[in-house]
Amino acid sequence: MGGFFGTVSKHKCINDLFYGTDYNSHLGTMRGGMATYSEEKGFSRSIHNLESSYFRSVFEEKLNKFQGNSGIGIISDTDAQPLLMNSHLGRFAIVTVARVNNKEELAEKLLNENMHLSEFSSGKINQTELIGLLIIKGKTFVEGIENVFREVKGSCSLLLLTEDGIIAARDAWGRTPIVIGKKKGAYAVASESTAFHNLGYEIDSYVGPGEILRLRDNGIEQLRKPNKRMQICSFLWVYYGFPTSTYEGINVEDVRYACGKAMGETDPTEVDAVSAIPDSGTGMAIGYAAGHKTDYRRAISKYTPTWPRSFTPSSQERRSLVAKMKLIANKDMLKDRRMLFCDDSIVRGTQLKDNTEALYKCGAKEVHMRISCPPLVYGCPFLNFTRSQSDMELITRRVIAELEGEEDKNLEKYIKTDSPEYQRMVEEIGKRFGLSSLKFSKLETLIDCIGLPKCNVCTHCFDGSSQFTLEEENTQE
Repeated sequence: MGGFFGTVSKHKCINDLFYGTDYNSHLGTMRGGMATYSEEKGFSRSIHNLESSYFRSVFEEKLNKFQGNSGIGIISDTDAQPLLMNSHLGRFAIVTVARVNNKEELAEKLLNENMHLSEFSSGKINQTELIGLLIIKGKTFVEGIENVFREVKGSCSLLLLTEDGIIAARDAWGRTPIVIGKKKGAYAVASESTAFHNLGYEIDSYVGPGEILRLRDNGIEQLRKPNKRMQICSFLWVYYGFPTSTYEGINVEDVRYACGKAMGETDPTEVDAVSAIPDSGTGMAIGYAAGHKTDYRRAISKYTPTWPRSFTPSSQERRSLVAKMKLIANKDMLKDRRMLFCDDSIVRGTQLKDNTEALYKCGAKEVHMRISCPPLVYGCPFLNFTRSQSDMELITRRVIAELEGEEDKNLEKYIKTDSPEYQRMVEEIGKRFGLSSLKFSKLETLIDCIGLPKCNVCTHCFDGSSQFTLEEENTQE
């Protein structure tokens, strides 16, 4: 997915920029970059590959090259960025958190208009450059960003570092969040409010869908009002978000705890203890234990010193091995116990299968699994939240195809909570992994725990119901 951070200050900004950007490291694993601007030296920029290292380790020794009081940074799961562009609008640096489904179409259109493409990531079109070119087609930055809203099929939030502050623009439907922070003499803008706490910023406001702001060290100017409708990704609270982050005023850990507590209060399953598949299952597990009135135990621990991320390697086989290596079961907690585990989601199911086998080998009498979101039935056309290339990589879709004999048959029945088809699908998934029982959170429960109206939350991956098609997305005003 990716996350960005920017700051404009009356003083040197590099320390805030460096650490603020680093606090987005849980959102991406491919590229990291920063750009700063000073009146004396102009723009400075650096980009590094993060697939085998970490943002802090590759940038820390090179911070002295960055000068100035304003800057932007990015942890990207897609392109090399920030990019520097020079145009009739002036010189600027750009970072994006985006998914552009029509890259080839846009590239062909721009080339036919005598524009050129110079940036490539691993031999592929750099979507951030495409977005930058769409911007410079406008007579103003606002007009250019509105071109992005109209032309991009998918989603796009962005930051522009200009000679006159930072311009922040949130995706037209607000699928990805942007939050503004403030402290004496400085403003900051970020994907994650977690980036603010230790740097002394307080949350000032949340950027609205399609809203465009200019941040200077002495204030914020609204360049475009927010759109009336929003479709923020519900998976932010389920998985992406860091526990201390807050979106639309709603804390991530609060939502995860509430989902677990709601399920625990209604689940009659008798178990000896509740545990989590760390880390994103922890908040739910604590809530479940409270709701079920059962002890919480850390029966699995994550070995973070050398296995912090399971999705770094390029091959699925190696990612699965890393995922297995980083989690260590506690045999003394498991032996002869009926254990219930909480996790955020099931995508392909590879990791769950390995975890279940390991738990039984450690002596667990029963292994029950509870998932904090509904089954994932549709791939996401708006964000890059998995590396899946097809919906058929989802365990739910493979099971449905086998049950129905066709890939897309009767999907509407399987997404309906507690329908016979839904129950049959969940039971079959549980059997495949050798689970004593498997239950998913109901969609209605997830929405209640988030606390926003259903129409303001994108649940497309669960029920295919994103109210707005990609075509409609480009017409909102």
